[in-house]
Amino acid sequence: MQHAKIRTRLSVAGRALAVALAIAAAGQVRAAGTHPATGEKLADDQTFTYRLLDQFPTLDPQLNQETAGFHVIRDLFEGLLNQDAKGNLVPGVATGYAATDGNTTYTFTLRENARWSNGDPVTAHDFVYAWRRAVDPATASPYGWYLELTEMVNAKEILAGSEPPSKLGVRALDDHTLEVRLNTPLPYFPAMTTYATLFPAHRATIEAHGADWTAPGNMVSNGAYTLEEVVLNEYHTRVKNPSYWDAGAVIIEKVTGLVINDSNQALTRYRAGELDHLDSLPPGQYPALEKELPDQATSVPRLCSYYYAINHTASGNPALHDVRVRKALGMAVDRDVIVNQVLKGGQWPAYNFTHLKTAGFTMPDIAYGKLSQTERDAEARRLMAESGVENLKLELIYNTSESHKQIATVIGQMWKQKLGVETELANFEWKTYLGIRRNQEFDVARSAWCGDYNEASTFLDLLTTTHGSNAGKYSNPKVDELMRASKTAENPDAIYGEVERILADDMAIIPIYHYANTFLLSADIKGWPYDNVENNWYSRNLYRVAR
Repeated sequence: MQHAKIRTRLSVAGRALAVALAIAAAGQVRAAGTHPATGEKLADDQTFTYRLLDQFPTLDPQLNQETAGFHVIRDLFEGLLNQDAKGNLVPGVATGYAATDGNTTYTFTLRENARWSNGDPVTAHDFVYAWRRAVDPATASPYGWYLELTEMVNAKEILAGSEPPSKLGVRALDDHTLEVRLNTPLPYFPAMTTYATLFPAHRATIEAHGADWTAPGNMVSNGAYTLEEVVLNEYHTRVKNPSYWDAGAVIIEKVTGLVINDSNQALTRYRAGELDHLDSLPPGQYPALEKELPDQATSVPRLCSYYYAINHTASGNPALHDVRVRKALGMAVDRDVIVNQVLKGGQWPAYNFTHLKTAGFTMPDIAYGKLSQTERDAEARRLMAESGVENLKLELIYNTSESHKQIATVIGQMWKQKLGVETELANFEWKTYLGIRRNQEFDVARSAWCGDYNEASTFLDLLTTTHGSNAGKYSNPKVDELMRASKTAENPDAIYGEVERILADDMAIIPIYHYANTFLLSADIKGWPYDNVENNWYSRNLYRVAR
């Protein structure tokens, strides 16, 4: 789950790469009541409360697959590397790394003062255990495919069941040195370690508690916070971890996440002072909120793309197997209406998948995106007539949200008016929706993809045949071939452009808009990473100033 992040695809093949990361000073001493760096007067109340649209399904790093859980896991656990306010890599458990063997071997040096919340040292063995656990088919991780995308040696074979997890290309050279071996050079591999799947795990805790190891009181974590309480579909709390290696620099003492599905109710509670942060604003209200609360309302790019997944399998409507029908549906969507009349938050109309603000990505020319909407509508009608499909009725599923409902309603009306297509809308709570979508029990599904790292492959790999989050099971051998070739290309941008054009020609998915992150943030909360396009915020970097 977003722009000056890592510069990917560095021209370093054939020579050793040594990277020394600047290390933040631990345990900073601050004058009473003031911020150690800015000198601002701090409030006595150092708490932070934010809204979650949905209850996170899990807090297990190796089982997580969605944004709400990742925001929490980033506080509870710490990986090898973190991100700063601009999305650049900074130290986490690792103080630095070196790339050798033509960028196929990465060696991370781990800090000696990293501790689990029970006082145990965090070691390289904890990462080896977690990564083997993630790739082990027995774990059934919905993000197991992420290990294959890292190009880690034997990850693909382990997922397929032909090699044991012990053969994964990662090992502890000693307690504080982790070696990772890749099949091919992957200059952005360090950036991939900032995602939850590659966070460490405390083996003794998992073996003692099994599936209940993430429950409050059971969980042993290594991040800046520990889990205090969880009340399903209501709230959870996390509190400062005194065992965290940099605990002296952590100012926010307690974080509370409130689950509020209704955006209008959430806005009311924000106005009442119950929330310090509110995203997923009620659709269309951002312009008024910006005028009313100019010091609290913000819209910045976010590395996510909103799209409709099309079920390409036998369980979907057979008409969707006809590319003419898919293209007609995609062309009939007036994206300008969606972003300018429904959302009004600075989003961009999308005719391709990769977010336009992705680092190093050149937006390709997409033929139907160059047409006027009138021209697209005419072509949509022509294609639908040519297909011979009549009386088409589709089920469109979405997770509970006023914004998703409004978008689905508007698009359903467009399909009805322009193409005569009937649309049955069905909404589900988050966890149920994920299961339905994962099992292809839909015709069209509201979907969004937020980059796991800031490089175009995080989007385009999603539509390869074997990708675990390819919900519609789209498959094109040419796309698979090109994405494999991109891994070793010195400059893969041209490949990415070709893939985008193939996806558009196939209407593999229906892109709708590229995200902007529109949110409200209380004026006394400081330290928010406005320039991190992945929206990766860490509560340990926030603080509340005295009003």
